Amino acid sequence: MSLFGKVGAYLQALRHQDPLPEGFTPISECRADDLFIVGYPKSGNTWFQNLIAGVAFGVDPRWSPPALVHELVPDVHYNKHYRRYATPMFFKSHALPRPDYRRVVYLLRDGRDVMVSYRHYREVVDGEKLDLLNFVSPETDLYPCHWNEHVDAWAQNPHGAEIIVIKYEDLLREPVRQLQRFCEFAGLQRDVGHLSAVAAASSFRQLRDKEAKMGFGRTDHTFESGPFFFRRGVAGSHKDEMPADALKLFMDQARSTLQRFGYLVNSAECVQETLE
Repeated sequence: MSLFGKVGAYLQALRHQDPLPEGFTPISECRADDLFIVGYPKSGNTWFQNLIAGVAFGVDPRWSPPALVHELVPDVHYNKHYRRYATPMFFKSHALPRPDYRRVVYLLRDGRDVMVSYRHYREVVDGEKLDLLNFVSPETDLYPCHWNEHVDAWAQNPHGAEIIVIKYEDLLREPVRQLQRFCEFAGLQRDVGHLSAVAAASSFRQLRDKEAKMGFGRTDHTFESGPFFFRRGVAGSHKDEMPADALKLFMDQARSTLQRFGYLVNSAECVQETLE
């Protein structure tokens, strides 16, 4: 294509782009004090979106439409633009480390549970059955990468971001304490009563019921009634859902990462999984 042809194609593409709505900012633009809620898919990212909507903006997660939650805490991979309701602003992301992510809440979940949940999610979105052994294979191209690669990359923190790690399992066991840690990191002053109310309103059952009534709130996620985005919401789901061959293959890749973050808590568990 000639230079004039390339310019013409570029101008034609510009004409077909959606104009930036008044009062909105391109999703690529952020401020240094904004917070990014980062986690590998199925690590509690959407759950934490709802928690932030309640903690930071005061909405009741039980009744707030999912689309409102997505607007208050925009997904950088879905939204083209956003409205700045507060500073700092909070964003949801699955990205690997980026130099513009200066303040990060990293959501960490047992990778074995993650892969079980992620496989179910991809089956619903893609509309086809997926073999878990193939799904966890290092040869499979997963978005945004493989679990251990994502966790290890953020642990290295190559761009020197301020980071707090919140474990999914800790959020299940002691949600108020983890929300207190989040507030301290974010510079938010919220009393324990408020945090307790938000935690109760954002329980798995509450969010599952809301999804059944209101949907997920995004045009690219139109789940039928029957499987839901909020599927089980438990720790240890791999114990009854991950076959031994898939577990062994995953452990071959991720054992050191699991050990580093306390997911293999005793030598007996390590030996058992090594032998399977």
